Amino acid sequence: MSQKIDVDVPVLIVGGGGAGLTSSILLSRLGIRSLLVTRYPDTTTLPRGHYLNQRSMEILADMGVAPDIRAKATPLENMRGVAWYSGLAGGGPEDGHGRLLGFLESLGAGHADPDHIAASPEAGANLSLLHTEPILRKHAESYPEAAVRFHHELVGTEQDAHGVTSTILNRSTGETYTVRSAYLLGADAGRTVGNLVGAKVATHERMRKLVSLYLAMDLSQYLPGDDSMITWVFNPEFPEHLEYGAVLVPQGPTRWGRHSEEWTLAVSRPDLDGSETEKMLRWASEALGLPDIEAKVLGVSEWNLELFLLDDFRVGRTFLLGDAAHRLPPAGGLGLNGAIQDAYNLCWKIAAVLDGRADDGLLDTYSAERHPVAQHNIETASKAVGNQDSMASALGLSTSESAEDNWAALSKFWDDDLPGAAERRHRFNEWLGMATLEFNQHNVAMGYSYDSAAIVGDGTPPPVSPDEIRLYQPSSRPGHALPHAWVERSNERLALRSLIHDGHFALIAGEQGQAWVEAAEDIARTRGIPLRSARVGLGKVDLIDIRLAWKRSRTISAEGALLIRPDGYIAFRSINADDDPLACLTAAFDQILPRPSS
Repeated sequence: MSQKIDVDVPVLIVGGGGAGLTSSILLSRLGIRSLLVTRYPDTTTLPRGHYLNQRSMEILADMGVAPDIRAKATPLENMRGVAWYSGLAGGGPEDGHGRLLGFLESLGAGHADPDHIAASPEAGANLSLLHTEPILRKHAESYPEAAVRFHHELVGTEQDAHGVTSTILNRSTGETYTVRSAYLLGADAGRTVGNLVGAKVATHERMRKLVSLYLAMDLSQYLPGDDSMITWVFNPEFPEHLEYGAVLVPQGPTRWGRHSEEWTLAVSRPDLDGSETEKMLRWASEALGLPDIEAKVLGVSEWNLELFLLDDFRVGRTFLLGDAAHRLPPAGGLGLNGAIQDAYNLCWKIAAVLDGRADDGLLDTYSAERHPVAQHNIETASKAVGNQDSMASALGLSTSESAEDNWAALSKFWDDDLPGAAERRHRFNEWLGMATLEFNQHNVAMGYSYDSAAIVGDGTPPPVSPDEIRLYQPSSRPGHALPHAWVERSNERLALRSLIHDGHFALIAGEQGQAWVEAAEDIARTRGIPLRSARVGLGKVDLIDIRLAWKRSRTISAEGALLIRPDGYIAFRSINADDDPLACLTAAFDQILPRPSS
């Protein structure tokens, strides 16, 4: 006897965090109905995952969410870098309290770094999921294509050749109901979906336990500057806190910099129990060197620094995204950003299949493309965490030394008369240079590329960056993201990548590439493919490359063309003219969007 179906929907999304809500919005904007369920009664109550890199902000701009994020996010002038301090000012009898030990420009220096300005139309943003998730939820719930149900939990699922049948528990009423979907997206941080569908784990390693305090407190009189997005504090009065120091992150929500009303304070201390509030507050005052600080505990989070990677992000008709597919240390913020970018890669492909423009085989390219990126992100974050292990020794600090000895070591940062002072400062400068593994991952954030059946290779070798982590060099080679360029039309400036917004392919041709434009438009009409096209350059063109930013990175000739996918990745390139652009582009589309067999 067949099972009664209570809800029939093309896509079921499990998880109401960054990956799940992003997927709901993207699918709605592509005209695909979805149901999102999450076991929690509301969005997160803790300020997790706070940095949104430029690539993610490009995606959020495409989703129409970026303006709301920026309205609440850290002002750019308050996120110029990372600072290291010897305790906080006013913390005790030592005159060394509150001394600046080092400052490192990070994550684009508040969008003042020329490389970041040239790389994207969007600056990075800093806003924790505590505030980002409600924004995403509001947008998700605004679309008629989406149903969003909090406090509803997936408790069972079965797949067959034609779809997925899932059992959902309404945790408010205790009732269950059945959902039939063509596809299931697991965005639940690995809690349920992966286990239910038998996803295989390739890597799982827990490195150490961390505890984060979410505090309401006034630090305005203890911090001298407003430009630090992250502040690392080492207080020699309590050597037991010196192995990794204490990490302060301002959380706003209405004032920023040293005037922030709320903060997170994190440390690697496996001996701490988050349930012991008084002990945690005492630890906080010791770590910061502020014995009289008045703080209110808003929340406590105990979590494991871990490495986790599934063997495959697709299991039948189920796809795993974000923390359900890969988990990594927070160094560089690659977890949240990876989740958003997973959804952006997958959702246009699901829409193409459900709308009948492509065969289900297109969906195999999701894992083929995103798995290597996740692997590289894990490796990068692990290197950054490894560098943190030498931070205290670079400062001259040790948990085995007395408070007096540790103060003597730090005094070399401000007392030139002490022997070895210049050498100590230079050693820490050397360490700061290596800390850019964590705080300048520009190529990791922007330069990742794809290689799959949905990319038509042209036989050219991949570009080689002088630094695969830090230095992003745009490329128009197939598999790479479309390089950024501001162009103009009718005296209006727009970002070239805006051609792909709302799920469009884009055909970008050189000044003499009208034949490519006509061929692409003909194919798009015939096959029902959403596409925008333009000749870009100087002269009689559709979009004027007035700053020559496009010419600097396009590599195609005036007769050449690029085909860009709806996720902004170059799928096809012809550097020069072709004798039959219609046949050439037809073959490219047949590979990128394999025709349904029926």
